[in-house]
Amino acid sequence: MGSPSRLNGVPDDPNPRPSKPRKVVRVAVVHNTDYEDASPEGDPGYAARADVKLVARIVADQLSDERHESQVVAVDGDLVLLRDRLLQLEPDCVFNLCESLAGDARLESAVPLLVETLGIPCTGSPPEALSRALYKDRVKESLQRAGVPTPSGCVLRRPDDPYDLPFPAIVKPVHEDGSVGITQRSVVTNEPELRAVVAETLAVHCQPALVEQYVEGRELNVAMLGFPTARVLPLCEIDFSELPEEAPRIVSYDAKWKAGSIEDRGTRPVHNPELPSALAARVRRVAVDAFRALGLRDYGRVDIRLAPSGVPYVIDVNPNCDLSPNAGMARAAAAVGIDYAALLKLVVRYAVRRRSASKAPLSMSRKG
Repeated sequence: MGSPSRLNGVPDDPNPRPSKPRKVVRVAVVHNTDYEDASPEGDPGYAARADVKLVARIVADQLSDERHESQVVAVDGDLVLLRDRLLQLEPDCVFNLCESLAGDARLESAVPLLVETLGIPCTGSPPEALSRALYKDRVKESLQRAGVPTPSGCVLRRPDDPYDLPFPAIVKPVHEDGSVGITQRSVVTNEPELRAVVAETLAVHCQPALVEQYVEGRELNVAMLGFPTARVLPLCEIDFSELPEEAPRIVSYDAKWKAGSIEDRGTRPVHNPELPSALAARVRRVAVDAFRALGLRDYGRVDIRLAPSGVPYVIDVNPNCDLSPNAGMARAAAAVGIDYAALLKLVVRYAVRRRSASKAPLSMSRKG
């Protein structure tokens, strides 16, 4: 019989050192509550704003395990109260799901700015990137300066402002995201239609309208994940084949937020679409350039219209894109074996890593 001091041929340590317990990461999951002061009838972006409360609860549940301890923190617009709450909780990381304050998406950057001043790592893109992304005209200018293909466009602040771009065109509120303000009527083919939709945008959304050339072609979503190096996840295409023949091929507000609607059923996401390898590489390269041009971080999505000529035009750049379990970001991550819980934990890890990391330039990977 062998010596009792040996097991499977490995000597016992006579003075075993206690294993160092792993540190629990305290996470404050922050979300906006401005939808509570509105209604589906009075707020055209109500569904997009209200969805964040459910997502915050799901994220907090996924970040409650032996390595994470989470707390949901609702933000009602009182930043002093938020500051005091965060100082009380002393989180290691703020998981930022705040998308607007007082019903204004332009105030989205206020929360991460406050968090940064407190010295707490915050998930997702930095305040300046969030602020820039919510001015669609500034996004377009940044893309153009970086040489990234994007449709020509202009901002109309009055229904009768001059317009000299060719038709068809698409009209969008200049300060919204989540397809707020985009309907089947947003694609216009003549001057009277343009003026009517611009007037409606000004009246309903109380902000200027961005009018840009409408690009016929395939629509691709390019999700990216990682810090300091962002990885391009598998491409996704929107399948418009089930839309009515007369409907423009766009992802409208109803397509995103009205489950079971004709537009929802007619905009089915398809991963790993068939594309020639050189063209797929060009799409990924353009998306990476757009991600970099806007200064995105951790995760995000770039929406592209692929013209029949083969030119990939960037039509939207989405920092801190939807992180709900069934959204495109989660589906793209799952396509490379990253399940939902792992995705959220990676996002937390990126933020915590920045506490001690030096401020190095963001590098990008173009591998899909």
